[in-house]
Amino acid sequence: MGVDIKNYLNPPVLLVIFLVIVSLMFIFPVLNMILLGAILAYLVRPVAHKIQSKLKFSTVSILLAMVVVLIPLILLVVYISYELSSVITTLMASNYYANLDQILSQLPVDVNSINSSINSSLNEIAKYLLGYAVSFLSKFLNISLDLFILVCSVFYFARDGDKCLNFIRDFVPEDSKKFFDNTCESVKDVLRSIFYGHFLTSVIIGIFGCIGYSLLGYPFGIFLGVLTGILQLIPVFGPWPIYWALFFIDIFSGNYVRAAVVLLFGFFLSTIDMYIRPALSSHYAEIHPLILLVGFLSGPLVYGVVGFIVGPLILGITYTVLDNYRKEYILGEE
Repeated sequence: MGVDIKNYLNPPVLLVIFLVIVSLMFIFPVLNMILLGAILAYLVRPVAHKIQSKLKFSTVSILLAMVVVLIPLILLVVYISYELSSVITTLMASNYYANLDQILSQLPVDVNSINSSINSSLNEIAKYLLGYAVSFLSKFLNISLDLFILVCSVFYFARDGDKCLNFIRDFVPEDSKKFFDNTCESVKDVLRSIFYGHFLTSVIIGIFGCIGYSLLGYPFGIFLGVLTGILQLIPVFGPWPIYWALFFIDIFSGNYVRAAVVLLFGFFLSTIDMYIRPALSSHYAEIHPLILLVGFLSGPLVYGVVGFIVGPLILGITYTVLDNYRKEYILGEE
């Protein structure tokens, strides 16, 4: 039996569709900040509830929870920027080039051409960084606006997230409310799985890296550990670029003992990931590694740096919604 579309596309519905489309056009430039705010609000709410049990003031509790959650993230970005500038300054002020010439002189290659290529590459990198800094300053107003929207989104989603969800639920037909509720629970499981199984795993691996590299005597050991934790977030990569780079540096500098130790330590970091990640995420949704890989790699192309977080979450949630629909409407599972 055919469906008369005129029964659904009446004037009120057409008006709602028109207004929704126009509204999306307005919010699309800041949609990444709103999505990130909703994600961070999910982390803020449990902290806010614990604080509220003692303070009894929801607004103050949410603001304090935002400080607890967001300040470490801001400090991490500041720390990485500071350490990168310190690393560059140290390399420029040390006898790095002399050591590099000594290493290259032992290889059967044209040292002059390699030095010329290296200098050319460094100049290009310096020009890129300078251009990026100028671009960043020119977009400072837009960045400030994005940060303001992010903070407001985190606050209001943390305070009124349930009201927003109930508002959307009222538009869901009665025979689809069960699917909507199950989907919301599945989305929460995806968020928990990605947070506990991936972000928390990266934090643990990063802490191990900070301790290990510092004990092995590497300069900027803590910074190397932080980079190890960040790389651990990206499927396929993991911590291996860091410890393999340190291994070859030690080999070229003649520190063979430390080279062997750092390689074993790197294998240890890669191995414990196979135990920590399943142990932390096994109680929640299982996300296929390919979904996370595509999310991590394509997310930044769409949303910039924020895409590293938003990308895998959106793809993971989309997969969960489709799987929920398949089970309930196609397979007929209860």
